[in-house]
Amino acid sequence: MNRYNMFYQVHKALRAMLYTTAITLQQTDFFNEEEANASIKMVQETVGLFDEHAHTEDHFVLSAIEIYEPSAAALFEEEHVQDHVLSNQLRSLLNIFRHTETEAAIIQAGGAVRLAFTEFMVFNLQHMAKEESKLNHLLWKHFTDEQLKGITQTIITGLPPEKMIRFSAWMMKGLSNHEIINWLKEIKNNAPEFVFNSMLSLAEKELPAARWNQVQGNITEGAMLA
Repeated sequence: MNRYNMFYQVHKALRAMLYTTAITLQQTDFFNEEEANASIKMVQETVGLFDEHAHTEDHFVLSAIEIYEPSAAALFEEEHVQDHVLSNQLRSLLNIFRHTETEAAIIQAGGAVRLAFTEFMVFNLQHMAKEESKLNHLLWKHFTDEQLKGITQTIITGLPPEKMIRFSAWMMKGLSNHEIINWLKEIKNNAPEFVFNSMLSLAEKELPAARWNQVQGNITEGAMLA
């Protein structure tokens, strides 16, 4: 039986963000101010959204499972602390890079940012995989799918609009076409029309033309059949 996976969509978004940022850093010429600034901005956004995600999990997911599995909750909370340490390390290195002036310092600082981001990425990929296997099984043991969907809805409702837009944008980039189509149909059936229209606009903005055409065609076809 397929159970509700509360991590599935957001983790796909976060992985897409990690992969995209890592490739961008690898391709960045840190002597090019425009490229360097774009990469720094990407790292900042990635670190910020991961911090937001960990904070949300601490307050809504781990607090729920702690009642039944306190040792498991403590383990994942400790990993979030370690993640925060890695985030702060990256922020410090970005600050150092901003104050570099000589060629040697730019090379050294840019390389340090790349290495630190790789460490951050590897840690979070492993952490998310552990959540999707071990933590999910504990959640499924103690909660119904409806209860887990309720937690997800509470999280979504509490997100500031700007954070919701950024997470949704990366979901568009990380999900398959089929998953995006099902997601949009669910929004259409359960949310106000303006929310659905804003998500359609976001999909058009974030998806390559070929993917957007397929998604739009399927949504339109579904509307015609209805």
